Amino acid sequence: MVTKADFVIVNADELATLKGKSDRPQIRKEMSELGIVKDGAVAVKDGKIVAVGTTKEVLDKLDKGFEVIDASGKLVTPGLVDPHVHLVFAGSREKELEQMAVEGVPYLEIKAKGGGMPTTLKKTGEASIQELLRRTTKILDTMLIHGTTTIEAKSGYEMTFQGEIRQMEIIRALSKTHPIDIVPTFMAQGIPFEYENKVDQLTDEIVKKWIPEVVRRELGEYCDVFCEKGYFNVEQSKRILETGRKYGLKLRIHADWLAHSGGAKLGAELGVVSADHLIYTLPEEIEVLVKRGAIGTFLPTTPFCYLGTYAKAREIINRGLPVALGTDYSAADMCESMQMMMTIAILQMKMTTEEALVASTINAAHSIERAQEIGSLEEGKKADIAIFAAPNHKYFAYHYGINLAEKVFKKGRLVAENGRRVK
Repeated sequence: MVTKADFVIVNADELATLKGKSDRPQIRKEMSELGIVKDGAVAVKDGKIVAVGTTKEVLDKLDKGFEVIDASGKLVTPGLVDPHVHLVFAGSREKELEQMAVEGVPYLEIKAKGGGMPTTLKKTGEASIQELLRRTTKILDTMLIHGTTTIEAKSGYEMTFQGEIRQMEIIRALSKTHPIDIVPTFMAQGIPFEYENKVDQLTDEIVKKWIPEVVRRELGEYCDVFCEKGYFNVEQSKRILETGRKYGLKLRIHADWLAHSGGAKLGAELGVVSADHLIYTLPEEIEVLVKRGAIGTFLPTTPFCYLGTYAKAREIINRGLPVALGTDYSAADMCESMQMMMTIAILQMKMTTEEALVASTINAAHSIERAQEIGSLEEGKKADIAIFAAPNHKYFAYHYGINLAEKVFKKGRLVAENGRRVK
């Protein structure tokens, strides 16, 4: 049967298909299976993938009249997926980052002295919608040119009723105008200065007013909470997540980032889709997450920048927890590049290159429940494709600190090329 195509990418040194992994996230040794095709090709029609295989196999299937894109000497992968982004905020905290990274000042000490996340809440609340849209569009553009085609985006950087509704509305507006697909999450994150000793009262407002209104306006798909010392404790986090679930939101949780908080245990109890950070999570709690079918999302940025302690990736993978990677892009430290996340995961967390790529594509797609449509190069899926200036997947940890993404396609449309967004 002859197949029609708009264009075909041919002659890839490596085509990492991640084929056959859409039914469930990959675990243990499965995370080493990339479905590599040498001299690979992928054909696209009307925004969908219509053929995958060797260049000869694909060309033999196609009718005439398609554009040819030569990927000789290149690596071709699915578009990268970032399942953990704090997207909408104003201001920056670079001085604090240096205090933590160089001087060793603990984050909670900076927060106790009037810095930290509450300063971002204030600056964001003072920013106009136009300013936030401009800033956030620039962030998304940078993600796109580095090969990211889908993200999960959280609110949480205003922490007032009107502010959080505004954040969610900005996320929705951007999801309609930007090439990147955005999965929206309502998140109870920072504690404003005025609520520092009244977190129970803030929790009451979130569960009685904020979450119902987010759902009434159809602004969110997930509910998340910052279950950490100095933020929302286990009981407060439980109330917020249970309310989210009551109103039809699916659940995620920030767990055991700065210390062992009980967040992962709570997440397992409530059946979260993803438990994120997991730096101080106990082995027995990892086991419970495995039994409950959760995904663990590693976020290498804060350990790389100032914490110095990473999630125990090798142990967690060996225990059978499916793992995803995310940037954790935020006001605390900013990196839009999933390429960099793979580099840190490999060189510092001792994940293999294969595991890191699985965690940044198909497992990350499972983390946001989109694996049936993205995360791998297979017939019928969205044509979200990245071409990297690298002969193979090992290059992410070998030639780092630059942008290797040469061309990025979203739903079959060229959206970024040579470090620039294509309008």
